Amino acid sequence: MFHYTVQTTKTPEQAVETLTENLKAEKFGVLWQLEMQEKLREKGVEFDMSYQILEVCNPVEAKRVLSENALIGYFLPCKLAVYVENGTTRIGMPKPTALIGLVENEDLMSIASDIEKRLTACVDKSV
Repeated sequence: MFHYTVQTTKTPEQAVETLTENLKAEKFGVLWQLEMQEKLREKGVEFDMSYQILEVCNPVEAKRVLSENALIGYFLPCKLAVYVENGTTRIGMPKPTALIGLVENEDLMSIASDIEKRLTACVDKSV
C-alpha cells in the first residue's frame, strides 16, 4: 500500500494542531498548510469535504536525501492530509518508502524508512 492512514475522533482542527506539535518534536516543520475547501471556494468551486494538506520538512533529512540524489526533490516536501470522510476524521500520508522505492537506491531507502517510521509515529500520536 502506498499510504498510511488512521482514523481519529478529533475534529480536523484538533488533529492538525496535535499533528503539528508532534511533528515539531521530530524536527519537522509545517512549511505550508492548504485548506482545500477554502481554496476551491475562492476559485468559485463548491467542495463540501473538509480537507487540509500540510507540507512538512525536516531540513537535515532533506539535505541528506537531496545530496544523495537530486531527483528526490520531486517528492519533497513530505505531505500529510487531514480530512473528513463519511463523518470520520482521517490523518494520512504517502509512505516515503513507496515514493523513494521508485528511485531504486538502497541508501535512500534506508533514510526513507527512518523518516517513514518517524512520520508514522507522529500520526499515531495525533490520534
